[in-house]
Amino acid sequence: MAEIAFRNVTKRYGDTIAVADASFTVEDNEFFCFFGPPLSGKSTILRLILGLETPDSGEILIDGRPVNRVPPAARNIAMVFQNLALFPHMSARDNIRFPLVERKAPPAQIERKLAEVAEKLHIGHILHKPPAQLSGGERQRVAIARALVRDPVAYLMDDPISALDARLREETRVELKRIQRELGKTLIYVTHDQEEAMSVADRMAILEGGAIRQVGTPLDIYDRPASVYIARLLGSPMMNILPTEASAGAMRVADGAIAISGLAADAEVIEIGLRPEDIKVAPWADGASGVPARVYEVEPLGGYTVVTVDAGAARVRALLRGQPDIRPEARVALSCEAARVHRFSRDGAALRPGGQG
Repeated sequence: MAEIAFRNVTKRYGDTIAVADASFTVEDNEFFCFFGPPLSGKSTILRLILGLETPDSGEILIDGRPVNRVPPAARNIAMVFQNLALFPHMSARDNIRFPLVERKAPPAQIERKLAEVAEKLHIGHILHKPPAQLSGGERQRVAIARALVRDPVAYLMDDPISALDARLREETRVELKRIQRELGKTLIYVTHDQEEAMSVADRMAILEGGAIRQVGTPLDIYDRPASVYIARLLGSPMMNILPTEASAGAMRVADGAIAISGLAADAEVIEIGLRPEDIKVAPWADGASGVPARVYEVEPLGGYTVVTVDAGAARVRALLRGQPDIRPEARVALSCEAARVHRFSRDGAALRPGGQG
């Protein structure tokens, strides 16, 4: 059982603020993900939870108990570091067994745990090899296995599968999610890969410059980003952010090249966001009202196609299903439903319809 909470935690390194007044709660048995670009504070938060760093201010709690002054060994938390930290003189088998051997677990229990994690992570055939003879992906799986053999209150993982190839990374993140459900333990996961964060997390926190900008389920954050920063961070292709201007009581976008019916003018709204999958692209019909857009580039990706379009002075990207018959330089009509429009104020904060934040 492990509920982990930060209460106004700040960590500085000289003049650099690595974590800024962070407050959040990771629920027991939750797969929680910290997501953000490099140097946003993700790894520092893990080190604070583990006890390798001490906060300059604020309080860290595990199951409601303050642990600021509790040493790492007494916190009973398993960690998979980004640099893996495997023992080079030990085989993969002995690296995985090490935490249980140190705790003097019964030999039968050690072998049973070893066999279980080796099967789950598909590493049974490499257990006899030392780390120097393993690929980067194999070393990462050994490091994950070493954490999984323990029975801690929580698991912390710092970008643990970044060295795997795309296919194995997809398999491993699915497996980690399944293992976490089976273990019934809290798992805190750090990544800079948005697809990874969206696919594994029960909830996630978005970080920027050491500050937590939004916490919620992946779909809630994707559908209701709190700011332009978060809107651009999630989604591939990223959200189109476009300036607006008032015209005859309505909001005009991309010099009128994107039709959005019912989008009333609002003085608070400075920019709007359109997800590429929400933009409709149709052949331009001569005599149609509005302003035509021109196709700049077409990227067929099998099940869907990315179409980049010059719409007035803006360049926008649309995500279409299948392989539509659209060619560069073609004139097209762009449209989007008003209900799918994201509205942002001058400071980049999201506004709800009608200007309500």
